[in-house]
Amino acid sequence: MATPISISVPHQLGRAEARRRIETGFASITHQLPGGGTCNERWDGDQMTFSIAGVGQTISGTVTVLDAAVNIKVELPGVLGMIASGLKGRLEKAGQLLLTKK
Repeated sequence: MATPISISVPHQLGRAEARRRIETGFASITHQLPGGGTCNERWDGDQMTFSIAGVGQTISGTVTVLDAAVNIKVELPGVLGMIASGLKGRLEKAGQLLLTKK
């Protein structure tokens, strides 16, 4: 059974700039996920669907870019669900760093 993680990262960048940063910096966020294998991503409008396969597991999720926030939903399969709480904090921090206005 999969364990869901939902994160909302507020930003003040506007939708276009937030999406650009997600597109160019998504690899830094995926390094926070266990397994770190092959990553596939597909954009449909302002929503990206992704899957990361490695260590015999596949992590999947979506990233939705809104005007003032980015919503991240991740499904952790099986045993990876046991680390969900620690992973959520790391993903929030990585998202905030990526979306901090510079």
